[in-house]
Amino acid sequence: MNLKEMLDLTVFGLSLRWIVVFCVKAAVIYLFVRLVTAFIKYMFRRSLRRQGKLAVDETKAGFIRQIVVAVVYIIGVAAFLSLIPGMEKVSNSILASAGIGAMAVGLASQDALSNVVGGLFIIFSRPFKVGDFIMVDDIVTGTVMEITLRHTVIRNAENRMILIPNSKMNSSTVVNSSYGETATCAFVEVGVSYTTDLDHAMETMRDEIMKHPMLIDHRSDGERKAGVPQVVVRVIGLGDSAITLRAWAWAATPGNAFTMKCDLLKSVKERFDSEKIEIPYPYFNQIVTQA
Repeated sequence: MNLKEMLDLTVFGLSLRWIVVFCVKAAVIYLFVRLVTAFIKYMFRRSLRRQGKLAVDETKAGFIRQIVVAVVYIIGVAAFLSLIPGMEKVSNSILASAGIGAMAVGLASQDALSNVVGGLFIIFSRPFKVGDFIMVDDIVTGTVMEITLRHTVIRNAENRMILIPNSKMNSSTVVNSSYGETATCAFVEVGVSYTTDLDHAMETMRDEIMKHPMLIDHRSDGERKAGVPQVVVRVIGLGDSAITLRAWAWAATPGNAFTMKCDLLKSVKERFDSEKIEIPYPYFNQIVTQA
């Protein structure tokens, strides 16, 4: 049996010739899609390495790259379907611009579409970008690692990746510590007893905070001329068992502010102990009755 006769054989109603041609075309389409997507990723990586005016924003580049790669895969699927008898119309509808939009609306869920649209709003309105330190709804705090078609990836202080849908990010309250000025004010609060000399306690607290190396002077020129202290300490509450003092201490970054606050809570407590300034805490008296 020669090669021509072998190719004319049929398996499950299909000739070997058609099967071989189908496999070759499918392999060519697969290789073409892989090569094109690899080239696109390479070009985007190359564009991110540019400096100066030609530099490309990492957030926009990553998001647009995903869209372009998704379009290439859609075209590849359409080309593959065109090889199957009876599927040519489906392939043509996919390739048509109106057909692509119709398929996206028909096949994608409402949540998926809202996430994609939400991602576009994030990319172009720029409330935050990759690398920003943000807080979402006073619950999630961390650094933005990636903005995909479906969700925003945030790495928290425990090095855990938190995935939040883009649609939710657009409706959430986002505090962006990297937007504009990065200087951050840390509130250092300590309670003292009602018998404490408040002026002495406030001056002691200010003196201890002034020693911290991460403290910065955030006063304006007018405040300096007016004699406003670098660290402001005020009474902010009269509680059931303590008077609450708050100090406003500024640091260069949110991370420094958090570290400074933790250090100061310890050092202020130790300084108060040495100065005999009482930090009250609840006392419980147990009454024992005799039978």
